[in-house]
Amino acid sequence: MSDTYRTGGCQCGAVRFRIRGELGRPSICHCRMCQKQFGSFFSALVTAPKDGVEWVRDEPSYFQSSVNIDRGFCNQCGTPLTYRHEGRLEIAIGAFDDRSDLQPQIQVNYAARLPWVTEIFDAPIYEDQAFYSRQEGIISFQHPDHETENWPAHGLKL
Repeated sequence: MSDTYRTGGCQCGAVRFRIRGELGRPSICHCRMCQKQFGSFFSALVTAPKDGVEWVRDEPSYFQSSVNIDRGFCNQCGTPLTYRHEGRLEIAIGAFDDRSDLQPQIQVNYAARLPWVTEIFDAPIYEDQAFYSRQEGIISFQHPDHETENWPAHGLKL
């Protein structure tokens, strides 16, 4: 296994992971179950190395979405985290602290995609500088994209 590792977790920080070893191929899935799990147009997942995942702060809760698939999530904030199937574990790309090199390389269940999903990024871009400056003033309870010794910060209860 590699000496390097990757980290990530849920939005609130209650579930955190560390992965050692080579990740598999990043992908997006258009199936209806993935749409529902992520509450979105598709899921974005990458296969974790077998025996390479360490849950360092709590573990996901699981919902069995079909006879041979279960899906992990944080039971505190609801963040979708994993897809387990036949001994294989896939992790949501958005849950990684550094996602910059996890561009999906394939699409699966393409026939189930929403008919307009290929066109959404052609929509006009809304840029409101006042909106972005207001966002800087928001006090966020979201876990930062790095390891923390203690969480939650500021005595928040999870």
